Amino acid sequence: MKSILITGASSGIGRATAEVFLDAGWRVGLLARRADKLKEVAQGREAVVLPADVTDADAMARAFGTFLDKAGRLDAVFNNAGMFGPSTTPDAVSVAEFDEVMAVNLRGMFITARLAFAAMRAQDPQGGRIINNGSLSAYVPRPGSICYTTSKHAITGMTRSLSLDGRPFDIACGQIDIGNAESELVAGLKQANPEMHTMDVENAARSVLHMAEMPPEANVQFLTVMATKMPYIGRG
Repeated sequence: MKSILITGASSGIGRATAEVFLDAGWRVGLLARRADKLKEVAQGREAVVLPADVTDADAMARAFGTFLDKAGRLDAVFNNAGMFGPSTTPDAVSVAEFDEVMAVNLRGMFITARLAFAAMRAQDPQGGRIINNGSLSAYVPRPGSICYTTSKHAITGMTRSLSLDGRPFDIACGQIDIGNAESELVAGLKQANPEMHTMDVENAARSVLHMAEMPPEANVQFLTVMATKMPYIGRG
């Protein structure tokens, strides 16, 4: 049975992705801060509940250790946990608010990627797949999103570095950039803009499954999945 660890698995894209992988027969590590929400997702299936804060390096190391003890190996990680932060002009964003978004969206994703890389490098046979949740904001920002946009541009750099450094160890890294999947985060944005075009979150989840199920010799480096009627997003 293949295994994947998913961060931010208690809600939104993370929860939808966990359910898709469980339905597909994977053993899934469910990682987020709230154990009660993770237990709702698990529901007695091939899931391991891993309550942890992605910004806490020691707690994350323990969570990875617990999952590896139960699963035996780590085939994939969906590096998903993130937050949007304040939606306002740059001068109205406090340094503390900026730091909070960077802690989750950048530090937390680095901690996850670092632990995943180490586990995949050490296991026999070597290798695995790290899938980072980027965003369309990695290319074109929304108004009033300096914290989120900055973090997602950084994740693109992280993806490229992981992909390059993982080659000698058969560790692939790809990034999924999602546009307006119906999640808690997008629901808040949609309240402010009722005409926003969205799509079912399961479309994003199934795209992650597609990336994870690629054979070892192939990698989806960057994948964009977005609501059909969203404005065109260029990659210039």
